[in-house]
Amino acid sequence: MRANKKILGLITLFVMLWQTGLARQVTVSPNGPIDSIKQGIIETNPGDTLLIKEGTYREYDIRVDKPMTIIGEGKVVIDGERQGFVIVITADNVTLKNVTVKHASTSFMEDYAGILIKETDNTVIENTTLVDNFFGIYLAQSSNALIKNNHITASGERETKSGNGIHLWYSKDVTIQDNYVKGHRDGLYFEFVEGASISGNLSEENIRYGIHFMYSDNCRYEENTFRNNGGGVAVMYTENVKILNNRFEDNWGASAYGMLLKEINRSRIEGNLFINNSVGLYIESTNNNEFTSNTFKQNGWGIELMANSTDNLFTNNNFLDNAFEVSTNSRQSFNEFNHNYWSQYEGYDLDRDGTGDVPHHPVRLFSILVEKQPQSLLLLRSLLIDILDAAEKIMPVLTPETLVDSEPQMTKIP
Repeated sequence: MRANKKILGLITLFVMLWQTGLARQVTVSPNGPIDSIKQGIIETNPGDTLLIKEGTYREYDIRVDKPMTIIGEGKVVIDGERQGFVIVITADNVTLKNVTVKHASTSFMEDYAGILIKETDNTVIENTTLVDNFFGIYLAQSSNALIKNNHITASGERETKSGNGIHLWYSKDVTIQDNYVKGHRDGLYFEFVEGASISGNLSEENIRYGIHFMYSDNCRYEENTFRNNGGGVAVMYTENVKILNNRFEDNWGASAYGMLLKEINRSRIEGNLFINNSVGLYIESTNNNEFTSNTFKQNGWGIELMANSTDNLFTNNNFLDNAFEVSTNSRQSFNEFNHNYWSQYEGYDLDRDGTGDVPHHPVRLFSILVEKQPQSLLLLRSLLIDILDAAEKIMPVLTPETLVDSEPQMTKIP
């Protein structure tokens, strides 16, 4: 069925290109002969442009079922008045720009969205504003979409009453670029997505995660900022993902992480900044990944590394002023730390080659005690804890002897 729809879409596109010289512009305006968006869509032919003049249009379940371009002129507001979906796009080659979409329904049974894109190819959503919708932009079983420069906000207070800002399900080769998302359950949500590119987005103050990323291989996200979200960022059950030059900041709470990685394999995490988080990076059941050129600064825990994670390489990273640099739940380590800078390193460099002459053990005894007795965190700055840590460095008993950086750097890595 999907293959037949694809063929039909290609035929439609061919006809549309052949008729380019016949393409028209249909205008919708509050006081014009066509005063509703639904009627304007009926009046268009494939390949036409629908121009919406400034005004408020109280409409819902607007079905875009043919290739077309929809552009708002001035301040165009489409208010669904909590009646269901606001705009539903089911045709290939649709572009939607310069409109405000608000007040899709909230439901426990239906994933109502301000803009629903279903089973399409080559959809563009650009320069739109979405306000107080259950889901903002919902993309399902679609490919080659561009979601760019949209401003998506909601005022959800609980997960059960809030959907996601940008939601992708079973989609491929989608670009999510330069969007702002705030106040949803998850800022961005990806499930069964292949080959997506997520760049330049700001996702903050969402109820759960800034981005929630599952079963989505061969994706790349870079130069995004995830700030002050309830749980931080979660990336799970995925392989070959590139996480480059992002900022994970101000994610505080008992279950908050700059980024949580669970069952991530054969991926690259490079050039990211983890700053002011309860835990900068939490890693569980994650194998064969490279963590390089990242900075962990002023976090409670720089990295929490679970024993079921193996064959990961941590190199050329900076660990700056974290309360705990690394913690783990095992006395064994099957990962490699090498050539990192540690602000808590107390060794020396007699030959002045820039590498410490004494290996660095980043796991403190006190971090193990805190795992078992969280109340002991009150003793963090006490002399007793300094003495315990010093004794453990000399004769390791509880800390993992094999979790060590044998080439700690004496100066911060650029």
